[in-house]
Amino acid sequence: MRTLVLTLLIGLSPWCSAAQIYKWVDAQGVTHFDAQPPRGLPATTVQTPSSPTPKPAAMPGSGALGDQKVIDDKVKKQVSEQQAQLKAFCEQARTNLAQLQNNPRLREEVEGQLRRLDESQRQERLAETQKQITENCQ
Repeated sequence: MRTLVLTLLIGLSPWCSAAQIYKWVDAQGVTHFDAQPPRGLPATTVQTPSSPTPKPAAMPGSGALGDQKVIDDKVKKQVSEQQAQLKAFCEQARTNLAQLQNNPRLREEVEGQLRRLDESQRQERLAETQKQITENCQ
């Protein structure tokens, strides 16, 4: 049963990550990733990995244990990649939180124009960033 679940998860993962991802840097130097490009800012597309290439046929005698080892190695690699991405997200979120807490005069670029965040907008972003850190970071 475990092998079936892992095979389904691995087999369906390319369709889950098929959306286009955009990357850009805002006026404060913070890098963002999103499914929608920002208005008025240059964005680059992030290349997502394509579906995995098929493995060559197993050598005679490897049997189910050899297949399970290949699957386990693949899952471990995916888990470590996800942990690295989460770590990078958490570091960026903590940096953003520090900027929001320590700098009451923040500006953002909207449609090519810089505008200052008022205190309510700053507090809203501060709360949102704290919530993301609480939910996703340890």
